[in-house]
This record gives sequence, structure tokens and C-alpha cells, in this order.
Amino acid sequence: MSRRGAVAAGHPATVAAAREILEDGGNAFDAALSALCATCVAEPVLSSLGGGGFLMAREASGRTTLYDFFVATPHARRATSEIDFHPIQADFGIATQEFHVGLGAMATPGLIKGLFHCHRALGRVPVARLLEPAIHLAREGVALRTVDAYLFSVVGSILTLSAESRGIFSNETGHLPSKGETLRFPDLADTFDALAHEGDDLFYRGEIGQRLIAFCRENGGQLTARDLREYRVDAHPPLDVGYRAARIMLNPPPSSGGILIAFALKLLAGRDMTELRDAKRAALLAEVMALTNRARIEENLLHALDDPARDAAAHLLEPALVRRYAREIKGRPPALRGTTHVSVADAEGNLAALSISNGEGCGHILPGTGIMLNNMLGEDDLNPEGFHRWREGQRMTSMMCPGIAEQPCGTQIVLGTGGSNRIRTAILQVLINSLDLGMKLREAVEAPRIHIEGGRANFEDGVPSAVAAALGERSETPIAWPKHNLFFGGVHAVARRADGSFDAAGDPRRGGCATLV
Repeated sequence: MSRRGAVAAGHPATVAAAREILEDGGNAFDAALSALCATCVAEPVLSSLGGGGFLMAREASGRTTLYDFFVATPHARRATSEIDFHPIQADFGIATQEFHVGLGAMATPGLIKGLFHCHRALGRVPVARLLEPAIHLAREGVALRTVDAYLFSVVGSILTLSAESRGIFSNETGHLPSKGETLRFPDLADTFDALAHEGDDLFYRGEIGQRLIAFCRENGGQLTARDLREYRVDAHPPLDVGYRAARIMLNPPPSSGGILIAFALKLLAGRDMTELRDAKRAALLAEVMALTNRARIEENLLHALDDPARDAAAHLLEPALVRRYAREIKGRPPALRGTTHVSVADAEGNLAALSISNGEGCGHILPGTGIMLNNMLGEDDLNPEGFHRWREGQRMTSMMCPGIAEQPCGTQIVLGTGGSNRIRTAILQVLINSLDLGMKLREAVEAPRIHIEGGRANFEDGVPSAVAAALGERSETPIAWPKHNLFFGGVHAVARRADGSFDAAGDPRRGGCATLV
């Protein structure tokens, strides 16, 4: 039996950082925050000190808090003629996607403030100790895996956009590094070391912050000293949802992921998932996914239920959730891009679900710091009328949804994922696999997934043929993925059972890794 806890995350080095802190006497929150720092080195396409995120923290006492340190829009917009903002193409091999980058695409970062705020509220190991694994990793370097090299190739035009970025993400031949090559981040190591001694004021009021503001002013960014000075971490009670006999705690508004998963759970609660054969269960999930997608784009979901399932759906759906969505989420600028996740549980009963994102990065490194800055203002659907129409000084909404599920038997599951719009469907399916179908954690995470959006059905290799046929009937152009793919997210999860034992599963779709400590 594991004595100290369990960790699941997107990279072995990230997991190793959390494990080191648990073995050194830290709690789950200490371990998760140390892992957060390690992600900035080991998973640099997905995480950065220049981004933001969320921590769902359930303390051993039972108190649960969602800490929101996601990015915020600037308090003032510069004229579009003055900002550095332009499109690039990301190459996925079989398709390309347009992203927008440049300093003008950067929102106010919250990650550093979140790191220190959460440590003050929940940690017990000195913050300097939590940063040590990331500092060591940045100086010694990390070897690229296959999944890392693939991500580098996808966003290569961002990683090589500026001289500073090319200096970090290019090898000796001037090309992007390949699998097995080692990347080092000496400036980032120095930044972590400085933060360990000077705290978050270094970024929000001190030398690094002043450097960032000057960098923006001179090179087409939009942040001012006010944006950094007035940034605050928000703490909310979780969105607490009953599902059958389980209790599920999700990311509340102003983020959208949790409330959309809550919609889906409400729609499923009246059906016995164990009695449905694979094809019927998939058809029901597909219908729920379609309805949930409408919730994301409609003012009021109840007015959008114009299909044969309307009466049942209206009966199952809690109207207050719809009103809350319309009131607190709709109209906020969304951020849906690259994300990674860390889950930690400890022997004392503390649970930490941590999701972080940097978008794809704006292509610029803050000189002398090694920090890739975010591009959260470069979202295509920021406003249907075009870019640069966001409301000033407002926390952006996100699909990220770190969560915790508690079963009647006493088992607690900590989970989260990256995956843009697929976040809500990936988490939903892992919850159903665990809570309804009784799968073990790894089985629940690795089971093939489906995703319905825009009338198109996507499904992974391994989905039974009857399921594929059922999904194909509801989609004019169904997409059968030849194998498991990072398109469907990367759910990293841990579980703490009532007897104090643990389980952990990292999602292989995104190079996930897990360990018991």
C-alpha cells in the first residue's frame, strides 16, 4: 500500500517533482505547486509562467475551494495599428489551424500570482523548496519525447517567431529539436531562483514586471502597470453537483467547463447507463454532447431543446444552471487552447486538481527571463464580430475543469484534462466509465472516446463497430481516428480509497505518467 499519496500528470519530470515534495513531507498542494513549476520546463508548449490556471483544492477537513488564477483582459486597448498581432498556421500534419500571436495577443498572466497565493493559503513546505525541482530541470535540461517533438512541430512557427524564442527552442543546426534531444532553460532557472527569494511582487510590481511593461510598450503589447498591479487571485466554492449517489465538484463560473459538464450530468442522471448496450449508450452520449454544445452557444438551453428528447431533457435539466450560465459566462471572452493538468492526493486526505494553460504562446520570450508569454487574446471566437472587441479588465472564461468526484463507498477521484472543447467530453466520459460502469481508473482513462461538435462525430480506434455505425448515422462526415489521439484530451487522474490506498493513471494520449508514493 502506498503511504504518502499518488500523482498523475503529463510528463515524468512533472510527476517526479511532485513525488519529491511528497517524499520530503509536503502535502498534496505543495506537490501540485511544485509540479506546476516543473510543467513550465517539461511541457513548455502547454504551460508557462506567462499563462494562468485553476486549482481545485479539497483539504483534509473537507473544505473545498476553487482558486482561479487564470488570465485577464487588459484594462485598456491600444489602437489596432499599434499592436503586434498577426495570424500563423499550426501544422497538424493532416490539417492546419490558424492561431493569432504577437505581443498584442497577450492577456494579463496569473500563474505566478496563483502559485504564491495558493502556497500561502495551503502549503507548508517553504516555497523555495517547491521551486528546486524546476530549477534543477531547467538547468540540466529535459529530453524530448515523441509527443513533445510532435507538439513542437505543430506550433513550430510560434516557437521560432522571435530571436529570443529561437534561441531557446532551436537546436545547434537552427531547427526545432527532435525526439531525444535535450532542451535547457538557463534564464528560466534564474527566474525561478529570483522568485524563490523575492516572491510574486517581483513579477507584478518589481523588476520583471517593469521589464514586461516596457517590452509591451515598445513592441506592440497591451499590458500596463495597472494590469499587473490590480491582478488578483479569485477563490470560489466549487460547483457542487449530485450525480446518482456521487458528489462531483467542478470549476464554477465564470469558467464554462464545469457548468457544461453539470448540464451533461443532469441530462444523464435519469438513465441507467449500465443497462444500455454500447451503441445505445454512445447514441445517448452523442445526444447529450450535442445538447451541451448548444448550451455553450445559446442564451438559454431550454429554448434550444427542439428535438425528440426535448421533454425529458427539460425535465432533467436544472433551470438555475442555465440561468447561471447565461448570467455569469455568456459574453465573457473565452480561452480554449493548449492545457496540461496535474492531480495529487496525499495520505492526510488532501486532494489537488490543477489545470494550467499558456494558449500556444505568443511567440515572444520576455527578455532575460525565459518566460514564453501567452496568446489568450488571439482566440478566433473571442467575438463573432472580430478581434479586439473584448471587455477590458475582465477575467477570461475557460473550458478547463479540474474536478473531484466522491463516491458513496468513500473513494475520491481527482481529475482534469487539456483538450480545448474536448475537455468537457473527456471528463464526462471518464466520470461515466468510473461511476456508472465501474471501470478501474486506468481503464476509465484509456477507454476509447467520442466527441460530437458542430454536427460532426469523432471517435477513436477501439470503439465497437456498432458504436461507430450509430455515430456515423448522426454525422454527415464522421471522423474515425486510427488510434488514440491527443485531440481527445489527456485526463490525468488519481484516486484515494476509503481504506487509505491509492490509484493513479496518466493519459497516454498526451504522454501521461503516474506514480504511487
